[in-house]
This record gives sequence, C-alpha cells and structure tokens, in this order.
Amino acid sequence: MTLPELITPFADYDFMRRALAGASMLTLGATPVGVFLMLRRMSLMADAMSHAVLPGVAAAYFFSGLSLGAMTLGGLTAGVLVAIATGWAARHSVLFEDTAMGTFQILSLTAGILLMTAHGRPVDVLQLLFGSILAIDRDTLTLIALVASATLVLLALGWRILVLECFDAPFLRRYSPRLSALAHYGFLVLVVLNLVAAFHAIGTLLAISVLILPAATARLWVNGLGKALVLAAGCGILGSYLGLVASFRWDLPAGPAIALALALPYLCSLFLAPHGFLRRRRPRKQHLEN
Repeated sequence: MTLPELITPFADYDFMRRALAGASMLTLGATPVGVFLMLRRMSLMADAMSHAVLPGVAAAYFFSGLSLGAMTLGGLTAGVLVAIATGWAARHSVLFEDTAMGTFQILSLTAGILLMTAHGRPVDVLQLLFGSILAIDRDTLTLIALVASATLVLLALGWRILVLECFDAPFLRRYSPRLSALAHYGFLVLVVLNLVAAFHAIGTLLAISVLILPAATARLWVNGLGKALVLAAGCGILGSYLGLVASFRWDLPAGPAIALALALPYLCSLFLAPHGFLRRRRPRKQHLEN
C-alpha cells in the first residue's frame, strides 16, 4: 500500500475524517479503561457488560428510533443495572461471579435481539450490532468526545485509589470500605460509559475490542502502568487508522476492519513481544558460573 493510498481517503472525504476523529477520541478514553480492566482481571466482565448494553439500546430504539440521546441513556441504564445485578447475584447466592456474568450476558443478548427483531427492521439490527462509524455525525462525535474527556478527568482524579485497588484491593477494603466501593462501582460506570460510546461507533458486539485488544498488546511489551497506558493508546489510534484505510481500500465493513487491525498486532505480540510466547520460552542467562 503506497503513501497516497494511506492519506487520500482522509484528504478527500469528510466522512473518513469524521470516522478517524471518532475512532481516535474513542480510543483515548477507552484504552486507559481497558488497561485497568486487564489489571483487575475484569476483561470478561466488560464483555458481558457490552452485551448488557444491548437491551437498553434496543428498547430505546423500539420507542424512539435512532435517537442518539435515548439510545445512550437506554444503554447506560441497562449496563449499570446488569453490573449491579451481577454483583448482587454473586454476593447473595452460591454462584461465583463468572457464572453470574455468563447468565446475565446470555439474558441481555437474547433480550436485545428479540426487542430489535420485533421492530421489523433487520437491516437496523446489523447496524446496532456492528456499528456504522463511516456514517458518524457531529452529535455522535460530540458525545464520544465528552465521554473520553470525562473518562480521562475521572481517571486522573481517582488515579491513586484505582491503582491501589488493582494491586491491593483487600488493604483498600480494610482501610476504607466506602472508598473501595466508590472505586469499584465508579469504575464500572466508566466501563459502561465507554462501551456505550463505542457502541455508537462500532456496535455492541465489537465495542469490547477497543478496550481490551490495545491494552493486551501493550502489556506484552511493557511492565510499567504509565508506559502501558501510552502504548495502548498509540496501538488503538494506529489500529483504528489502518482499519479505516483497509475498509476504504478493499470495501470492507469499517467496524470489523478496525477490530481486525487491533487484533493483528496483539497476535504478533503473543509471539514476538518480550512477554510473549517465544521470548519467554528462551532459557535465561546465568549471571553466575561455578
């Protein structure tokens, strides 16, 4: 692929520039959340919550059509309710948290698809599931920018507490149960916010890719939290750019193309990164000899 082919789509077409702006802003807000999700070992919970957004979005679509405000509010409400219900089921029954997440994930996905198909517009089902980032408008760009800005500000304000909960959650619960609960549930709200923003760009089924794939790629290359945040954001923006270029060049669906462009560096890093499969299998050098 030549240099003009990498630049021309964004120089000549407004919809490509809007798509790139939306994907970049989404990445700036979602990748830090993804790094903390990975550190807290909550990646599967985020996947379940991405499906939990679907019934709220579908219900809003059923009553209000493609209303940005209604679908955002519906998705946020459904995601928060499912997160609370998952925690309640895990705390007040014999079920473990992974089982509770799996059951609510299935229920949410089933309810969402039934609500959408009941509307009688199967084409819109694909749009909701896989997104339409090439058709993104200014209102959606504004929403994504607000979510990304709020995420970065809140992460900066709660940095110390979030880091402490990631690495020593029992100590934080003993020291201050209120701070521990605030950090836990506040972080879940941030996850839902970014999943809703990602839904507007690449759909509910692919929203999790922006949070998890760049974070996992960064973790295979670096150890420090700050370095991981910067590298994850860079991987996310570059992957979004290359995914949009591939979508334009070969007439591919933009959402899946972005997800694939984010997945390829991760797959390569599994083998080539310092913490990947091949590098970790090498015998360590002995510092001392007999």
